[in-house]
Amino acid sequence: MKEKLQRIINIISFSKWALVSSVLIFILIFNYLFSVEIRITPNNKIKGNPLNSANQSSDKPQQVIEQRIPQEVKLPIKWADLGKKLTETGVIDNKKFAEVMGSLSASDQKLLEGTDNSEIVMNQSNSRLVLNLLWAFGLANKNDVLDIGEMKQNPSQTGNMASTGGWTISKGSAMTHYSMHNFVSLTSDQQKMVEEMSKNIYRPCCNNSTHFPDCNHGMAMLGLLELMAANNVSEQEAYKVALNVNALWFPQQYQELAVYFSENGKNWNQINAKEALGINYSSASGYKQMRAQIKSLPQPAQGGGGCGV
Repeated sequence: MKEKLQRIINIISFSKWALVSSVLIFILIFNYLFSVEIRITPNNKIKGNPLNSANQSSDKPQQVIEQRIPQEVKLPIKWADLGKKLTETGVIDNKKFAEVMGSLSASDQKLLEGTDNSEIVMNQSNSRLVLNLLWAFGLANKNDVLDIGEMKQNPSQTGNMASTGGWTISKGSAMTHYSMHNFVSLTSDQQKMVEEMSKNIYRPCCNNSTHFPDCNHGMAMLGLLELMAANNVSEQEAYKVALNVNALWFPQQYQELAVYFSENGKNWNQINAKEALGINYSSASGYKQMRAQIKSLPQPAQGGGGCGV
């Protein structure tokens, strides 16, 4: 009886270890065949670009931005001594301007004080300075767009708009300089070009064209158009320059516009500048409609260029 009982215990003990061994072998085989390896690659870093989001399906939009959005643009104009004229006539008060802009580099200061400035190279660093200089010029240079255009449709309100009431760094009020200085005179053909282009160029901060320059970006673009026309820049080139300038003034909106066109098979250099600057894409309402059609980006955060100095 004792021998039979011992044999039963031995059998149970063997079965127990056999079962444990079988389970261990099964686990090893399963791990070998079906294991999942998780790797963290150092290069897969999230960059500090607002378009780079965890919700993006790929990094293609980031590539579009890095490769296609201009980092600088050469303005095909002769700035010459216009900065000096703006300060001498009081359109720009040097003291007030310095308080707003802070210390400037030697090259930037030359735009205010020099007499032999040629074309301006606009980039992300000096885009605000160039905006304010062109704003001052567009506001003060005498032109029919200001004298008989939408800015004067209600004369009692002309001085209360962002482009006029918001210009607080002149000697005297902005309206004492509004379309009052003959810095640059245009021929009839040049004026016609400015009129036609200004009616087709919008900015994402509002629904008004440059022909109704009621904010700083509109007034600055008007000034740029006048200078390009005076320097006999072709309409086609002027549109391309205007698009790249808008892209520096409104980087988020035009980064997204580049993604939109990329999704539709066009890179930045293939975009029709006149079309892109029109009401369907560059106005506030057009931008909103375009933005809603972008598939590869999350919904946008609120923001954009402001309309003050």
